[in-house]
Amino acid sequence: MTTPDKPLIDSPRLQRYFHDEKERVARTRAMFDQSADLYDRLEWWTGFGMGSWYRRRVLAHAGLRPGMRVLDAATGTGLVAREALKLIGPEGRLTGLDPSPAMLAAARKALAIETVEGYAEAIPLPGSEFDFLSMGYALRHVADLQATFREFLRVLKPGGTVCILEIGKPENRLLRALLRFHLLRLVPALMGLLARRPDSAQLSKYHWDTIEASVPPATIEKALERAGFAAVRSQVTLGIFREYRGRKPD
Repeated sequence: MTTPDKPLIDSPRLQRYFHDEKERVARTRAMFDQSADLYDRLEWWTGFGMGSWYRRRVLAHAGLRPGMRVLDAATGTGLVAREALKLIGPEGRLTGLDPSPAMLAAARKALAIETVEGYAEAIPLPGSEFDFLSMGYALRHVADLQATFREFLRVLKPGGTVCILEIGKPENRLLRALLRFHLLRLVPALMGLLARRPDSAQLSKYHWDTIEASVPPATIEKALERAGFAAVRSQVTLGIFREYRGRKPD
């Protein structure tokens, strides 16, 4: 049975990829490094083409404003960072954090942002540095939820906001079946045909397995509260896209 704080290592579904933390780090880093050049296209198809609009809307509703200092955790190629930059403007400042050097290189190529190589569970940055912390579609890839949320709280300034976007496991069986078909059949087929990258099937399969192994929304909310966040809340769009928010107490 998957434990709430360490869903990756304890999930039987994900043990087909790795059996311990050392193997998980090496395997997932290699997977994301190898897919950095196709990740934007893969995410476009995975998000039904609504990714940019949705990310920007969620960030704005969470309170991201001009001039803010932002940490985008697990920034990848910068898909969330791109929308955040539009909201914080030239007077704002954004730092992208990711464990994959290839992903960070792709982000720097596309965006004028600072980048830091590292994991959300152990952020190599000082405390109380950021007004806003975002994470897009990566929470289900972290090894330890509680350690991650404690780090999020540490690097935020008092009164700062955390905003997490995620693909959740649909409660509706039909919707879950449609999402499974989309990720395991349709997206790999389109990527193989249009991008000529049949290796995208491996990453799509891993994405689906992490969705299946993900912990319930209520568990994530409780973990945020245990880490010290206040005003924790979440909502779901189309039964699939979830967002979680919390505030560091003043």
